[in-house]
Amino acid sequence: MKAHDGMYIDGEWRTATGPDVIEVVNPVDEQVIARVPAGTAEDVDLAVRAARAALPAWAATAPAERAARLAALRDVLAARKDEIADTVTAELGSPLKFSQNVHAAVPVAVAGSYAELAATHPFEEKIGNSTVHLEPVGVVAAITPWNYPLHQIVAKVAPALAAGCTVVLKPAEDTPLVAQLFAEAVHEAGVPAGILNLVTGLGPVAGQALAEHPGVDLVSFTGSTAVGRQIGATAGAALKKVALELGGKSANVILPSADLAKAVNVGVANVMSNSGQTCSAWTRMLVHRDQYDEAVELAAAAAAKYGERIGPVVNAKQQARVRGYIEKGVAEGARLVAGGPESPREQGYFVAPTVFADVTPEMTIAQEEIFGPVLSILRYEDEEDALRIANGTVYGLAGAVWAGEEAEAVAFARRMDTGQVDINGGRFNPLAPFGGYKQSGVGRELGPHGLTEYLQTKSLQF
Repeated sequence: MKAHDGMYIDGEWRTATGPDVIEVVNPVDEQVIARVPAGTAEDVDLAVRAARAALPAWAATAPAERAARLAALRDVLAARKDEIADTVTAELGSPLKFSQNVHAAVPVAVAGSYAELAATHPFEEKIGNSTVHLEPVGVVAAITPWNYPLHQIVAKVAPALAAGCTVVLKPAEDTPLVAQLFAEAVHEAGVPAGILNLVTGLGPVAGQALAEHPGVDLVSFTGSTAVGRQIGATAGAALKKVALELGGKSANVILPSADLAKAVNVGVANVMSNSGQTCSAWTRMLVHRDQYDEAVELAAAAAAKYGERIGPVVNAKQQARVRGYIEKGVAEGARLVAGGPESPREQGYFVAPTVFADVTPEMTIAQEEIFGPVLSILRYEDEEDALRIANGTVYGLAGAVWAGEEAEAVAFARRMDTGQVDINGGRFNPLAPFGGYKQSGVGRELGPHGLTEYLQTKSLQF
């Protein structure tokens, strides 16, 4: 598979400063498909310097021109959607249809939304005798994960560019190829040199250097809560602004009045999507005690249909991690009703679609983010008990509520300590703010709220 052997810095592909490379492995057959350079602190410094040099001109560019470049980027991404889908399938292992419908399509919609926002957002307002200006925060370090590799890139870079910021992007080492495609798309869209810079590399080296760099004004990171704490501490020492989208252990609350079969089937599909590698996945299904046995049967039957339909997890380390959680669930007394720790295939980093029953709130599998195709089903006694269980983790990223009447579901959702709740299977909205409460992060992505993260405020009094 095609890969650049350099870094995209200041509008061109430059030879890396160090000799080390990262091998990109296809999770389906465990074969090396490409090699990319492992960036050094020197590569990061060159990229940040390029971003700083490009900042004044880009920040002064009219919002309409920034909108035009983002619209062009949207169009390039749309034109290259097949290549993008093929690339994500190769380096992440995602089934091709899912790569086409989600990994390639959603970033086009998000880029388009910021093209519109760049042209229409009120960057200035009058408050009494003051004029309030919204200005770009500066140079952004965008450190992105592997699970939705292009979506997470666009969700950070597009609002940053719309705000007038410049960016240094450090993608996950497992999925650097689609990041290189994105850099090509930015170049093809006519975005001026230095505004988007790409450094591939390892988190402890390139990522750490980027978070520490004095030329960076904001660090936007998506990934684990543990790494988010480290980045937050590093950035905080320099009083840099941070945006952290971290882990989740979201509850799918099925109230007694809901359509049980629909709620369970959609809930299982949500957990199995992207091989369970979704931070907002509804990995805890909460069911009333009177409907519990029926829900378990429905979930087990639904999970069995995914055996040949989901791809592998991203790498051997992640496979071992997920299988370890499944073994711990069994050891702590949960009951396997689908799947298990044994790999369903001899080759590839596959994990069987797994469903646990008789899970109690204090069990490890009900408290910690597994990041694999593993569902825990918990029973509750009444609505207050359901709320206690739903809010009973350190996370608060997403969730779902099902009820016969929308108003009943909304009333429950308002009491959940989480950033986003789907009501009776509500659809994804690329303009709605996404982000968490508690240890699920700081800040919001997508839509106008996501744009605000990359702006700072100046007041002029008259």
